[in-house]
Amino acid sequence: MEKKVYNVAGQATAGPYSHAAEAGGFIFVSGTGPIDIENNIFEFDDVKKATKIVLENISKILRAAGSSLDRVVKANVYLRDMADFNAMNEVYAAYFPKDPPARTCIAAKQLPANIPVEIEVIALKQ
Repeated sequence: MEKKVYNVAGQATAGPYSHAAEAGGFIFVSGTGPIDIENNIFEFDDVKKATKIVLENISKILRAAGSSLDRVVKANVYLRDMADFNAMNEVYAAYFPKDPPARTCIAAKQLPANIPVEIEVIALKQ
């Protein structure tokens, strides 16, 4: 099985990893944080705004890999604080209005740079 990796110009990385990897007909998107690429600014406070930024970034990564949010089959959501669950969920639901993917959501003891949310997904290749 071949593997192909994708990196999107302007998307940050904090280590030796790719934004996404393709294998076996799936696109695996690395954990993505709330960085506004155009302004190079992280969102640290507003979890709704952060979730929107994360999902927009994931959408860009998926497009670069030949997929899209409507092809996501699994999502893992990591929250800084589980008290943010409802706010994150409100934004998340707008991005997956029909047939949402399987999902896990946990509160992590510490996320990189103390961001409020990080999301990773697995999508079908189109």
